[in-house]
Amino acid sequence: MKIGIIAGEASGDLLAAGLITAIKAEHPDAQFEGIAGPAMVEAGCRALYPAEKLAVMGLVEVLAHYRALKRIQTSVVEHFSRHPPDVFVGVDAPDFNLTVERKLKARGIKTVHYVSPSVWAWRQYRVKKIARAVDLMLTLFPFEAEFHRHHGVKVEFVGHPLAEMIPLQADVAAARQRLALPQDKKLVALLPGSRMSEAKQLAGLMLDAAGRVAAEHPGVEFVMPLATPAIRSYVEALRDDSADGPAFHLVDGRSREVMAAVDVILLASGTAALEAMLFKKPMVVSYKLAPLTYAIVRRLVKTAYVSLPNILAGEELAKELIQAEATAANMAAEVLRLLRDEDAAAAIGERFTRIHRTLKQDASRKAARAVLELTAAGVATDSPS
Repeated sequence: MKIGIIAGEASGDLLAAGLITAIKAEHPDAQFEGIAGPAMVEAGCRALYPAEKLAVMGLVEVLAHYRALKRIQTSVVEHFSRHPPDVFVGVDAPDFNLTVERKLKARGIKTVHYVSPSVWAWRQYRVKKIARAVDLMLTLFPFEAEFHRHHGVKVEFVGHPLAEMIPLQADVAAARQRLALPQDKKLVALLPGSRMSEAKQLAGLMLDAAGRVAAEHPGVEFVMPLATPAIRSYVEALRDDSADGPAFHLVDGRSREVMAAVDVILLASGTAALEAMLFKKPMVVSYKLAPLTYAIVRRLVKTAYVSLPNILAGEELAKELIQAEATAANMAAEVLRLLRDEDAAAAIGERFTRIHRTLKQDASRKAARAVLELTAAGVATDSPS
């Protein structure tokens, strides 16, 4: 069995590596080749190009690399046309992979796309392109499968790998011990984002909010996992080191350990919100964009909520403070509410546990099964799961 596969960023590399490993468990002689990251190569994929070639972020950067990306895209389409795989799997990277999938499908090669683009949230017209490009869509979330099924796309919900990696019940005491955090204090995590642009929008507000929380709730301490050295330097320059200021613990990376250790999380909207949900932590979600960007995005986005915990729950379990509402006063008020109302925090945790169980599907194995069924049957599956 020959399988073509392409992944771009690190998250796609890990997803693809899990899929390769799961397929090899069923078919040890299966051969994989494509655009591969280090995890995929280690799992047994032959790299035609390294995945880092596709890891280009931002509009300006993509335009600057357009010709190089187009050459790679043309090259892999020609390669798989000359050496047809039994199935081609594009993992995330939709702008690149959907074009490859459409051209290969037109040549009679079965195609799978793993990780739905956010067509359910904005630019919904793209679902027509998806229907032309793929024989099977594999989604991480159940509401995505419902959306694609409604639009006539063959689809299977396979679950989210993070739901396997993060335990249903984290060991709070052990996490605090590993991070040298106090066992007897209320702890609040502040996550201003993994990009400097996010940190510049939110870190100052979060530090201000922390001071307000500490003034109203004596004894609370704050933990900030910082994604990069540059963000750490930026936060250190902003911090108030006065003796009567709140107690801060700065941590390099290790954001998941921090989430496991704390009582409440104040964070930037993004993947961190999904991780916080899987750790069953009450949270406050904030985000700020440039005014013009926000005006454009607000007109395009079709969802009632911006954070995955709320989208998955169908209600606002995590307070969203977006744009003008993302003030230090509002952040502090919501954090204080969660610290004081332990019953509400416990109820939120119970809802998050139910969602976690829904997402815990053994994603790699389920995705592998769907790909193998498509290859064997010659038609896409459409599981009700």
